[in-house]
Amino acid sequence: MSDTVVVTGGLGRSGRWICDHLAGEYHVVCVDLDHPGWEIPTREHIDFKAVDVTEGVEVRDLFSEIDPDAVVHWAALPAPERHAGTRVFDTNVSATYNVVDAAGRAGADVVWASSESAYGLAFAEETPLPAYLPIDEAHPTAPEDPYGTSKVAGEEVAKMVVRRDGVNVASIRPSWIQYPGEYNCRDVATGDLAGGTGNCWSYVDVRDVATAVAAALDADIGGHEAFNVAAAENYVGRPTADLVEEQWGELPAECELDDDQSALSTAKAQGLLDWEPEYDWREAVDADIAAPTLTGE
Repeated sequence: MSDTVVVTGGLGRSGRWICDHLAGEYHVVCVDLDHPGWEIPTREHIDFKAVDVTEGVEVRDLFSEIDPDAVVHWAALPAPERHAGTRVFDTNVSATYNVVDAAGRAGADVVWASSESAYGLAFAEETPLPAYLPIDEAHPTAPEDPYGTSKVAGEEVAKMVVRRDGVNVASIRPSWIQYPGEYNCRDVATGDLAGGTGNCWSYVDVRDVATAVAAALDADIGGHEAFNVAAAENYVGRPTADLVEEQWGELPAECELDDDQSALSTAKAQGLLDWEPEYDWREAVDADIAAPTLTGE
C-alpha cells in the first residue's frame, strides 16, 4: 500500500501539478478550502478534503484522521499585491504553523513552499543589488514586504518543529513558476526588463517544481534545509551578468555567472536531492500541454 501524503493547496495552479505527479507513488489527499463536489468520478490514488488550514483545530482533526506519512504544504496567498498586508502575513504564517506543527507532532516529514522572495529582491520599493551572484540558500534574507517576510517566518517555524520533533522539513524556494504554453515571464523579456529585477530574470517550469517536491519527499535531509528551485537559465536569452549590470549599473563584487545562467543557484538541490531542472523556456513557451485533472473526468 502506498504511503499517504497530504498536499495543502492541492487545487491551486501549481498544487494540482504536484498532486498529479505524486499520485501513484503516494496516496494523495488533496486539501483545499473546497473540494470538487460530491458527485464526481473518482481518480485512483487521490482523495479530497475541504479544510481551512488557517484553523488549527481543522488541521489537527485532519491529521488525526489520516495519520499522513508525509505532508506537502503548498497553500498560501502567493503575493502581497492583491490583499492587505496583514491578511497576507497572517494567512501564510498561521497556515504554515498549523500544518508544519501538526505534521511534526504526527511524525510526518514536510516539504513546503517557501519562496525566492525571502531574499528581499522581489516586491522591494527599490530592488537591492544581490550580495553576490549566483544567489544560493546562504544569501541574506531581507524582505521588506509581508509575503517574503511570511516565508522567512515559515522557515523559522520549520526549524522549530525539526528541533522539537526530529522530522525532516524541506523549504522549497521556487522561482517565478511558469506553465507550459503560458510563460508570462516572456512578456517581461520582450518589454521592460526592469520588471525582472525582483528575481534577476529567473523562472521555473511547474513540472520541475513537481519533480523537486517529489525529490525532497524521497530524500533524508537530516533536519531542515532550504532549496532554490529554478530553471538553469534566465528567461531573456542574454548573459545574466550583462542584464544585472545594465539595470543596477554595477555587479556584485562576487559574480560568477556563465552566459545566461540563472541568478539562482540550484547546486544544493542537485547535491542533496539529486534534482536538476529539465525544462527550458525555449521549448516550453509554446508547449500544448493541458493542466492536470485530479478527478476521473
